[in-house]
Amino acid sequence: MTEQQFERHEVAVLDSTMSYVEAGKAGPTVLFLHGNPTSSYIWRNIIPHVSPVGRCIAPDLIGYGQSGKPDIGYRFFDQVRYLDAFIERMNLDDIVLVAQDWGTALAFHFAARRPQRVLGLAFMEFIQPFARWEDFHQRPQARDLFRAFRTPGQGDKLVLDDNIFIERVLPNSVLRTMTEDEMDAYRAPFPMAETRKPILALPNDMPIEGKPADVAAISAHDHRALRASSFPKLLFHGDPGALVSPEEARIFAARLTNCDVINLGAGAHYLQEDHADAIGAALQDWIPAIAKSHELERA
Repeated sequence: MTEQQFERHEVAVLDSTMSYVEAGKAGPTVLFLHGNPTSSYIWRNIIPHVSPVGRCIAPDLIGYGQSGKPDIGYRFFDQVRYLDAFIERMNLDDIVLVAQDWGTALAFHFAARRPQRVLGLAFMEFIQPFARWEDFHQRPQARDLFRAFRTPGQGDKLVLDDNIFIERVLPNSVLRTMTEDEMDAYRAPFPMAETRKPILALPNDMPIEGKPADVAAISAHDHRALRASSFPKLLFHGDPGALVSPEEARIFAARLTNCDVINLGAGAHYLQEDHADAIGAALQDWIPAIAKSHELERA
């Protein structure tokens, strides 16, 4: 199964539309949540592993992929509103969340508010409050670039005009060389400066040194809820990673209940592009096991 063979659908959500791909019919609902600046496309080589054991749904977040681009700020809270509306519109329940990057912030926030609807959570390269800039990212060059993204005027030029996030950050955060077809798929939703507003909004919402205060507060709350939760969790990490080092992954998982850790080996931020088969195979084993456990608990 290729990305082109997935069933692609579009649904009305709030004042816009959201596009999603779907594959598989039987088993629990598996909701794949991408990050910045990607789309459901990043799951294209993972979904074929998971579709035999679950109903896979991978939306393009609002402003990304083939979803609509309404006139909104594209802050984290905007993404929450549209994703909540999408989940309700699709009537999704008993969900296995699979997330990376800002998709993890959305997954954590949903799980904090609706834990009874979450069967399990698989995640990688996750968003968390960073107490200091020095704690953000494994590479000093990336910290400098994100500081520039958050500098008025400079961020606009880099992201909106120069398309740095697509042309530089994305391929430099994948270990293998991306093909031109793959890069074109990531470029397609953002052909001009005004379409790249979502890409710039999220770096400015990264909770670093308590700023922005509203995102930092909600992220801290969601992480407390995650530590208090009991549903099964699966944390993938790469070496050296980007937002999350191998050591940080081990420490983080140890503070959670019912969390297994999988070391994917060499990897940076977009682990789905370097380790699709390993991630997919692990999910194919893990999802039926947690679904069976859930059914036994209900019996």
